[in-house]
Amino acid sequence: MQRVMPYARPGQVIGLLGGSFDPAHGGHVHITLEAMKRFGLTRVWWLVSPGNPLKARGPAPLDQRMARARALMDHPRVTVTDIEAALGTRYTAQTLKRLQARCPGVRFVWLMGADNLAQLHRWQDWHDIMQSVPVGVLARPGDRISARTSPAARRYRSCRIAGHASHLLARAEAPAWCFVNVPMRSQSSSAIRAAGGWTD
Repeated sequence: MQRVMPYARPGQVIGLLGGSFDPAHGGHVHITLEAMKRFGLTRVWWLVSPGNPLKARGPAPLDQRMARARALMDHPRVTVTDIEAALGTRYTAQTLKRLQARCPGVRFVWLMGADNLAQLHRWQDWHDIMQSVPVGVLARPGDRISARTSPAARRYRSCRIAGHASHLLARAEAPAWCFVNVPMRSQSSSAIRAAGGWTD
């Protein structure tokens, strides 16, 4: 499959939602739409990763996960991409650095569920992520307390934007992050795989 970088123009505010999407599900769609609304994003790009360095088991083939994600996420302002495969990057910090170099004038916002904030300190060069782009965190079931007390949340406590001011995040200078509570969806990729709803 040909790897194509999506178009971006200076002045746009683009949210980046990365993950294995193994498989993509309604919870991903839900937090994407909430992120656009809460953080005032122009567009959102899904970054379907070749693999997750923190997971021992490899995901389903990339083309299969891309096809599932594109069939599920049907919105004119959301683009499903394989940017990391196109760039040859393995870690989020590397991907952000490459995207900022390729897209001058574009403001990127990294999006994640609260479960990822809870383990962000395990990511490669996680301080570089926080220092390079604003980060929007969306609550997921069971992860709110662990996320708010995580090493990343404590380290960047002074850089947090209150949830009621979430519309300010996209224009804030990094480091800046905002934690918002959204209506809960309990779907997860691991549960779908365990139930046999996603097979190679």
